[in-house]
Amino acid sequence: MTYTQRFYSRKSIRLRGYDYSHQGLYFITICTQNRACLFGFIEHSSMMLNDSGIIVQDQWLRMPQRFPNIVLHEYIIMPNHIHVILEIVSTVGAPLVVALDNKNIDTHDNKTMVANEYMNPHGYAHKNIFTQNQKYQSEQLGQPQGIAPTNTIGDIIGAFKSITTHEYIRGVTNKHWKPFDGKLWQRNYYEHIIRNEQSYLRIMEYIIQNPNRWKDDRFYL
Repeated sequence: MTYTQRFYSRKSIRLRGYDYSHQGLYFITICTQNRACLFGFIEHSSMMLNDSGIIVQDQWLRMPQRFPNIVLHEYIIMPNHIHVILEIVSTVGAPLVVALDNKNIDTHDNKTMVANEYMNPHGYAHKNIFTQNQKYQSEQLGQPQGIAPTNTIGDIIGAFKSITTHEYIRGVTNKHWKPFDGKLWQRNYYEHIIRNEQSYLRIMEYIIQNPNRWKDDRFYL
């Protein structure tokens, strides 16, 4: 197969026609190129970040400074991927109104959503988002929800990839970090649109417990 054929045979895993700047909660997974383990290792069911992993974590925590319309929830940096829950909110502070339908749109393999005992100490706690917003569904349904955010999930993830790639290259040059193969991150990423509290709690638990299930993880190499 030629390079041109490979290029045009790529398939996007984004939902066609879906507005990824829309307010809501998203479960996102980003993998390193070739699933290379670059950010640390698992020891005693805990993720031990190396210097590059610390940089990746730090840059993720800085993302709200660049994108004021996002809120970070639970996350975990794994050896070769990261899992995050990201919330897009109104740029004028209007509350998130959860989608009223119960359909889950999922491009992530939920078969790996299993429990263990590890808690990410840097994760963001669940703040009863769905409970708090139940009243808004009746009070504000059909009412203006503030200015629609203009930054899409793709914009946010693209910026994160670019920043961390730049920082990683500096680490390779100045600190002799392990080089990556062509690109630091895979071209695409996985996302799940979170539509109810049950899904939120299940995904949050999966993220928290991910290190303990590392050898059973689909991303384990």
